[in-house]
Amino acid sequence: MQPVQTDARYTVMPALLVLSFCLLTTALSRGAGESFSVFLLPLSEHFQWERAAVASVYSVYMVALGVGSLLAGLTFDRFGARFNYLFGCGLLALAYGLAGNLDSLLQFYLVLGVCGGLGAAMVGIIPSQSLISRWFDRRLSTALSLAYAGQGLGTLCMVPVAQLLIEQRGWSSTYSTASILFIALWLLVAVLPWKTISSGAHDNPRKTQNGKPISGMSLRDALKTRAFWGFFGIFGFTAIGIFGISLQTVAYLIEQGFSEVHAALAFGTIGMLSFAGMALTGLAADYWPKHLVATVSYSLSFVGIAAAVLLQWYPGWLLLSVFVLAFGLSAGARGPIITTLMAQTFTGKGLASIYGAANLGQGVGAATGAFSAGLLYDLSGGYNTGFALCALFTLFGALLFWLIPEIRYAENRPQVSVV
Repeated sequence: MQPVQTDARYTVMPALLVLSFCLLTTALSRGAGESFSVFLLPLSEHFQWERAAVASVYSVYMVALGVGSLLAGLTFDRFGARFNYLFGCGLLALAYGLAGNLDSLLQFYLVLGVCGGLGAAMVGIIPSQSLISRWFDRRLSTALSLAYAGQGLGTLCMVPVAQLLIEQRGWSSTYSTASILFIALWLLVAVLPWKTISSGAHDNPRKTQNGKPISGMSLRDALKTRAFWGFFGIFGFTAIGIFGISLQTVAYLIEQGFSEVHAALAFGTIGMLSFAGMALTGLAADYWPKHLVATVSYSLSFVGIAAAVLLQWYPGWLLLSVFVLAFGLSAGARGPIITTLMAQTFTGKGLASIYGAANLGQGVGAATGAFSAGLLYDLSGGYNTGFALCALFTLFGALLFWLIPEIRYAENRPQVSVV
């Protein structure tokens, strides 16, 4: 009897469509949030607020994004993907629709910070990681890196557009435009075939039954493992270093003599390169040890930070290019590696919740880095103290890939035990 032949298109095409959808939602949700960097100066000038006060809105956003990552994982495991995307897109449409009419710092905290962060988390990398891991197996790192790179793609597309809209129409109207975008995305989500999307490929070890995995480690079990806290630490330490610099990039470059458009373009180029960096890192992680690939990426981060510091004494396009290239290729590039390792280590019913809980470290770290950089600027009148802090915590993140055996040798030991 001849074995039944399955047309690869029935698996490949749905998998690619799921990946494309995840890339789109991650790009739009995080791109809108990261565009806050070009709102930093207009909001400071309009309301006469100090830099640290305006930056603290982004800090609240990142804390909400981190807490929302945990909530997104819990709701995904309990209610499924459709709930996450409908709820998240609704929150984002509401947040950006109200943002243009805000007039107090507290309102910005609640609307852009809390609602914007929670909405981005609900439709971001947490549900994407879980869905993609059900459709891809052999090239999981590459697929996850493409979805993760949506953050960079969103920054590339939305930051320069936001800058141009602010110059032409003002910051208030720019936020209203973003709201319309998320209303359209909500309508798309409402008509998608979620039962098929949530099931996964027929031969995937993470495929679900009736939309839910039937076995695997729970979040409570994962919290007892050293691997989980290692991933949490990598997320947190690295985020302090990266987000402490990225939020200040546009303002810093303007102070070094570059025009507002050139500064926004440089920031957008960093986003474009981070898209490429994440994709290349994910591809490399499918072929070489992941802790070595991560180390190369961290090395690029240090080169980028050094170039940014030197711009104060040697302003010019050469050092700016080094900063943009090195920092762009490395910003966020560790994310796909961590995501893949966690998908392999914690496969099963609690994967989304576990990943969401670990990603809380990124939210806390990003908020700490963004606020600390703004505060140190106000206290010192310069950027060097903040740059030093960011470099130190980036180093801590790199060391964890080497110091925790469950992470360094995860590819040889794909399943951890509870301690």
